[in-house]
Amino acid sequence: MQFHHIAIEVNDLETSIAFYQEFIGLSEEGRLVFNEEEIVFLVSHDFRLELISGGHQNVSQGVHICFEVDTVDLVIKRFDQKEISAIEGPYKLKNGWETVFYKGPDNEVIEFLQMEKKADN
Repeated sequence: MQFHHIAIEVNDLETSIAFYQEFIGLSEEGRLVFNEEEIVFLVSHDFRLELISGGHQNVSQGVHICFEVDTVDLVIKRFDQKEISAIEGPYKLKNGWETVFYKGPDNEVIEFLQMEKKADN
């Protein structure tokens, strides 16, 4: 068994696609309609995100997605350029990891995690 994808129910499919393409670097893999819902798969390497819109779902996020990044500082800078503030962090954990949390277009929580310590300059 292997992991295939994670799904998020969204209100505005095109807004969510643009967000995940711009801030996460995902590419559109394909679209389909199933049971009155429009579904779009976005991918990067072996990660796949399914965005679902238009059905009878109630958009409510109870989980968060975490992306490992090379540096949290660059993530923060990218969001700051769009005047989007972190909802939590940045934090430096006792094990040396650094993390920061943002909200996506439908209030889904997105964590960015830097596991490796930055080299001191």
